[in-house]
Amino acid sequence: MRTYVHIAPKATPPEDARLPAAPRRHDPDRRARLVRAALDVIAEHGVAGTTHRRIAAAADVPLGSTTYHFASLDDLLTEAFTLLADTVAARFAARLAAATTREQACEAVVDLVVDDAWATPRTLLLSYELYAYAARVPAFRRVMQDWMGKSRTALERHFPPETARALDAMIEGLSIHRSVDRQPAGRDEVRAIVARLAGSPLTLP
Repeated sequence: MRTYVHIAPKATPPEDARLPAAPRRHDPDRRARLVRAALDVIAEHGVAGTTHRRIAAAADVPLGSTTYHFASLDDLLTEAFTLLADTVAARFAARLAAATTREQACEAVVDLVVDDAWATPRTLLLSYELYAYAARVPAFRRVMQDWMGKSRTALERHFPPETARALDAMIEGLSIHRSVDRQPAGRDEVRAIVARLAGSPLTLP
């Protein structure tokens, strides 16, 4: 004799009892935040220690966001270093643009070296990383070249091209030396160097 067991169909919950799908997080700034976070990670760990995972953690986003927004780690590093270069170049240009005479321009150059107008410890550290990475990965030299071009253009508002080139190299080199020198060059010494390079008589403000 066969026994039949009746299995009741599963009840379908009413529409208002179903859990709604989790809303997608609206985060229009995510890509830019990843770029800024990359600079933070580079400053802390160096390029060699920079990974997708560390950048995602610093930006407080899922790991997959880095590969969603950037084709490779080098693409992300390129944008990060470009942001650094553009930010510093804009600050550099603004200081020189405020000068209306050659003497004021010379003093602006002194400020760029002495007053940390651009060469903050963080900026210098990131610059070292960019220089080293560009030496190993030629594609990154374009970022450096564009940065140098903007700096020289700002200087050429007040000085001939060859003088602008010399002053640009002096600003960067002397800023680096001052960051590690036991007795960094003071304002008067830097002013004398600028006057010599610019071919201007030394005047005290």
